[in-house]
Amino acid sequence: MKLLVIEDEIKLAEYLRKGLGEEGYMVELAHNGVDGLHLAMQGSHDLIVLDSMLPGIDGLGVLAALRQSKQTPVLMLTARQRVEDRVKGLQAGADDYLLKPFAFSELVARIQVLLRRARPTREPEGATVLGLADLELDLVRRKATRAGRRLDLTAKEFVLLTLLLRRQGEVLSRTEIAEQVWDINFDSATNVIDVAVRRLRGKLDAPFERPLLHTARGMGYVLEVRDE
Repeated sequence: MKLLVIEDEIKLAEYLRKGLGEEGYMVELAHNGVDGLHLAMQGSHDLIVLDSMLPGIDGLGVLAALRQSKQTPVLMLTARQRVEDRVKGLQAGADDYLLKPFAFSELVARIQVLLRRARPTREPEGATVLGLADLELDLVRRKATRAGRRLDLTAKEFVLLTLLLRRQGEVLSRTEIAEQVWDINFDSATNVIDVAVRRLRGKLDAPFERPLLHTARGMGYVLEVRDE
């Protein structure tokens, strides 16, 4: 799942990117209200973490503009203690509030609750479990199995497999994989994507008779069942 974090405190934003990435989320960052609103309007995010005090456009301004056309779940962060401030945010369309400083575990828990709450209107029933042949991926429980055997995946491998399953049958280029999973512009001189795919394949395919993850020479990778 893809999150947008709009936070002007650079260290906090990077901390959230790293922590949420380790939880298996794809994270995009913005450090001011103008850039944040642009990304929120143009992109496709499952949830937005929005700081209330931002340069350019403050959090309430971003939220008001966003709610004119999108209903993406928004978790607002604020250092303001006054109840009136939180009420304004909720009335403007925020789905939840979290006071700074906060425990990272609470942030993750609130994100999970909002995603579960939003899912019935944003995804078809059962879409929290993805599958192909004897492969099954449970997005809520963060669990992957093949032929009933649990796959011991890292956070990045889980995100990579989620992307491949959501786009099963499509050839994904190395550039697209790098942008979607690592949030980086791919440098063709590096082999980070090939190494990551090789490690995933070692867990996903090597122990089993039929491979699911295939290389499309000169193009990228595809997850699909082939008659061989």
